Amino acid sequence: MNKVLCSTGALIGRPNGRDFNLLKDIAPKLRCDGLELLMYDTWYDKIGELRACASSLPLPVYVFHLEKTIGELISHYKLNEALEKMELNCALAKDIGSEKLVLHLWNGIISDKNISYNMECYKYLEEISQRYGLTLTVENVVCSGSTPLTHLYNLKELYPSIKFTFDTKMADFHKELDLIYDPKYRHVVASFDHLHINDRLGEYKDWSNLKVLHIGDGSVDFHRFFAFMREAGYTGDFTTEATSFDQTGKVDIDKVNKTLDKIKELAAI
Repeated sequence: MNKVLCSTGALIGRPNGRDFNLLKDIAPKLRCDGLELLMYDTWYDKIGELRACASSLPLPVYVFHLEKTIGELISHYKLNEALEKMELNCALAKDIGSEKLVLHLWNGIISDKNISYNMECYKYLEEISQRYGLTLTVENVVCSGSTPLTHLYNLKELYPSIKFTFDTKMADFHKELDLIYDPKYRHVVASFDHLHINDRLGEYKDWSNLKVLHIGDGSVDFHRFFAFMREAGYTGDFTTEATSFDQTGKVDIDKVNKTLDKIKELAAI
């Protein structure tokens, strides 16, 4: 059964000190099936406290979003450091009961500059995730060089059993949403194992408009997208990552819940 999740990244960020303890008060108020925990690079010295907090929440953490610099380190040819972080992330994900991982295989300013090497190193990340009994998915992260859908296509050729997390905002940034309806990408769509349902405003590769918006606050055609995913036989889960805190760090719970309800409506759950 499809589950609707809320990303912790939608709830906690720099304005509220990236304080994961805030989830203890927020989680009981959310109308969702569980959480996707976004790991921050400032939390490595707090893993014990984070583990205890996540394990005590009233909502299960079904999905673990790996810390984003893992792929970035690989792009800089710092594989050993990336694998060390991967081990820490996977151990934590396993301990808190997560089932699935979301990976930025490329990331940061360097982005997909050395994408062939990143793709080659994917096998090492997959081996670690499998050792922990976790499903690894690669996200269609925005690119400075090529395009994310191109990379997913090539990854599928290299690793036929690979799974993907598809983000509607990331796709819209590169104007690639329409491309997934093309039969050429049918085998790529068949590997979609998780969906990030995010809206966006802005033109093609408009770097000034990267904010993650709630459904209806941007220009993504979600009715067409959900209809297509149903037709494609999608059986995975959905996560909203829409930024839901203001400059003071206050979270708009009502806004989050309306988005969660809208996803359930669109997915006919």
